Amino acid sequence: MTNHAELDYLKNLDWFKAEASPGSSGCLEVAFTSDGRVAHRDNEDLSSPPFDVSEHVWTCIVNGAASGEFDIRTR
Repeated sequence: MTNHAELDYLKNLDWFKAEASPGSSGCLEVAFTSDGRVAHRDNEDLSSPPFDVSEHVWTCIVNGAASGEFDIRTR
């Protein structure tokens, strides 16, 4: 279980989203931390705490998305 004090450093970050994201909801927002981690959150539910990962993990996520690994599959 995550200590809420551990998440305090994520509150004052400069959050941004992809330019292709419309409006102010339904988007994944990202922020880079001073210690090299990448925080992300769903701006449809800001009551949920952000999730942060290492730069290496974020690079794997971005590369996987770019290559279609996470495309929604139709059944």
